[in-house]
Amino acid sequence: MIILSTSANAQTLKVIPREYVSYFIMYVRDDSTNITKSYSIENASQVGNYLQFTNTFNLIENHFYDLTIEFVYNRVIETGGIIESPQCLIPIGADYNTFSEIIYKDKIFCTDQDIDQVNDDYYKINKGKYTTYDGYDNTYIVI
Repeated sequence: MIILSTSANAQTLKVIPREYVSYFIMYVRDDSTNITKSYSIENASQVGNYLQFTNTFNLIENHFYDLTIEFVYNRVIETGGIIESPQCLIPIGADYNTFSEIIYKDKIFCTDQDIDQVNDDYYKINKGKYTTYDGYDNTYIVI
């Protein structure tokens, strides 16, 4: 699961896809509202075993999202070679088909809490909602 925040700044994601590509379409579907937003990513790079990219999101706190990364490409029928869009041009008059391949799926959770699982600082669903009262020492006298 990927943890993101409601920040309007660009956030970096690192995923291990089925195929390493530099551009793709990313779909983010809100589980609560069933609204899907698509983002065109054209600056992804391979860092070790990860595909790393940055993007800005408009997410709602405490919502879950479905993440789907889809690689879209064109295949020219005349030559049988693969021409990857959008960087490559298709020859004029060439017949081609557009194909898509899902290369990664995951879940996203949006929260503004600081989460550090290394130091046992996990997500707390009721953080800041309840306070404890320490006014009494809870001692009693037995006769």
